[in-house]
Amino acid sequence: MDQIERIKTMEEHLNKASQAVKALSDALDLYAEAMESIETIDDYLVSDEWQQDFDDSEAGRLPKDLKCGVLSEDGIWNVIDTSRELNCQMLELVATHLRNE
Repeated sequence: MDQIERIKTMEEHLNKASQAVKALSDALDLYAEAMESIETIDDYLVSDEWQQDFDDSEAGRLPKDLKCGVLSEDGIWNVIDTSRELNCQMLELVATHLRNE
């Protein structure tokens, strides 16, 4: 590869890396802010309050127009499980990077 092609190729790599780093930084900021919410819904799912809210929903004692996605065990579990998977993936990425340094 000649000098001009090398510089063009490296410029493409820099642009791609810069965009990915910015996107990941923004996503990590948002994710860090959401960690408290994830922990809160995790605690709620195993609480007596959740069970009471679920029972009341099943019995039709809650308003019909009340959004109750949080009463779906699958909905909460999917968020918590995906969060844990992402945490593991981030740890693996960091560990791989550190091994390669």
